Amino acid sequence: MRLLPRPSVRSQRRLTRGMQLVLAGIVVYGIGFGAPKAITNGSMGLFITLVPALMERKYDFPLDPWLGLWITLAVFLHTLGSAGLYAQIDGWDHITHAMSASLIAAIGYTFVRAVDLHSDEIHIPKEFAFVFILLVVMSFGVVWELFEFGLDIASETTGITMPLAQHGLDDTVRDMMFNTLGAILVATFGQAHLLGVAERVGDRLAAVE
Repeated sequence: MRLLPRPSVRSQRRLTRGMQLVLAGIVVYGIGFGAPKAITNGSMGLFITLVPALMERKYDFPLDPWLGLWITLAVFLHTLGSAGLYAQIDGWDHITHAMSASLIAAIGYTFVRAVDLHSDEIHIPKEFAFVFILLVVMSFGVVWELFEFGLDIASETTGITMPLAQHGLDDTVRDMMFNTLGAILVATFGQAHLLGVAERVGDRLAAVE
């Protein structure tokens, strides 16, 4: 049973194009005003939002409209945060962490479920899938925080402003809490919305063999 309405492909494309235009505008702003952080984050974000369409055209792998919007929105919110909203709006960082964690959890669930559906020798109970998603997201969150810590050290050593940075131990703990929240939401509701995507991934795995 789906808990959220399914957006039309046209609506998904319109929303995606709108966010991509904003990201492109951030890149243009960075070029025009000499803001390398805006150029880096905007370019990376814009590239990631193009990945779903690339997969559909090159590999004949259409994504669910919700998943396409999910990917684009997660990148869009992070890029806006890097453009200044992290410093201006309290809690924006936590929103982006929850969104990114939910996206990672969704990808992890999709591939685990696809393997479960594709292989007769592997059976993954729902309870284990729930725990697996939490562990994947928590592990990724730890690696991400270590990555930000490494960028802080590099920034202090070289004097170069990095696109990401830590903001203290308390902020790191809150980030991990919101990572866990995003993972729990996907682990709880993922089967209703991601089963179709997992089935298509399983079909692609079968076609490769």
